Amino acid sequence: MLASASLRRREIMKSLGWSFIVMAADIDESGNAGETPCDMALRLARTKAASVSLRTGSEWTIGADTVVDVDGVAFGKPMDREDARRMLGILSGRSHLVHTGVAVASSGEILASCAETTSVTFGRLSDGEINGFADSGDGDDKAGAYAIQGKGALLVERIDGCYYNVVGLPVFRLSRMLEEMENER
Repeated sequence: MLASASLRRREIMKSLGWSFIVMAADIDESGNAGETPCDMALRLARTKAASVSLRTGSEWTIGADTVVDVDGVAFGKPMDREDARRMLGILSGRSHLVHTGVAVASSGEILASCAETTSVTFGRLSDGEINGFADSGDGDDKAGAYAIQGKGALLVERIDGCYYNVVGLPVFRLSRMLEEMENER
């Protein structure tokens, strides 16, 4: 079971040949006071996995959440195009972190969880590039207002870490976590 509405996560899991059913979690994705962006991603992943697994009784439910971290400030999905322009302007010409929390739950209980972090560096963007990308809508429902696997690849100068983490699902870490759980059965 995949507790996520993310098309990107579905595509990644399908490309790996994994069988799964999708049931999006309906939770409040706001941050908590004093919570780091990494802690926020992990908490939301755990909450998604636990809530969906409780409803379905699925043996293993995977929850994930991705948060962009700029100097300790969480950038979620932009509220509108102006917010997307603001985020892209801040990301222009600098590095930021992308945290994805992943959790596996069964019957409402968390069985395993982890967070993966990747550093992403944007090239310096002109106002025209920022406006054009924001107006394209490609980043409307993406943390940090961009998707590295789409047109957002044109914004990224380099990454240090797991590419799939930036897309929204750190497959190496998740596969190892699932393998360990399988071995513990």
